[in-house]
Amino acid sequence: MRKSISTTEAIFPMPVLMIATYNDDDSIDVMNAAWGMMLDRDKIILNLTETHKTVQNIKKRGAFTVSIANSKFVKEADYFGVVSANNVSDKFEKSGLTSVKSDKVDAPIIVEFPICMECEFIEYQDGELGCGVIGRIIAVTALESVMNGDNVDISLVDAIAFDPYTHGYYRIGERIGNAFKDGIDFKNEKK
Repeated sequence: MRKSISTTEAIFPMPVLMIATYNDDDSIDVMNAAWGMMLDRDKIILNLTETHKTVQNIKKRGAFTVSIANSKFVKEADYFGVVSANNVSDKFEKSGLTSVKSDKVDAPIIVEFPICMECEFIEYQDGELGCGVIGRIIAVTALESVMNGDNVDISLVDAIAFDPYTHGYYRIGERIGNAFKDGIDFKNEKK
């Protein structure tokens, strides 16, 4: 039997993405965004309203970075979601995290987060069904500590996901199958 629930934002897991930009004074702004995903192989979409300081910065600077948050920095990641840069201009400094300037786009890379996508702003979609920020991924970097040879090892990333049902964060990391391979048996079965 199934029971009706009130949660409508019911996709799990939702990513915990750290969106970083520069403010007008070149200080760093970072926000936590769970409403983001790949739009195409080299494009990302972030469902963010224009009231966010981060969106205003993205539109002015034409660039942003998207980092994957991990369990080691879950408190900092949550802080970036509960405090608005519209109200606290030095929230990045208060986090204790560090950054370097991307050499590909006009945006900061948060050093401690294991994976970072460096993006150029394409457009902002608004309106009733507008999607928000759309960006082109120019480069992706990963800390060597999460690499296995030339590939990212997601179990080493220790990424976190947001749970919209109880507002919790969960670790992502155990590999349980192989995409584009494990289901082949069903494809090949004769009926």
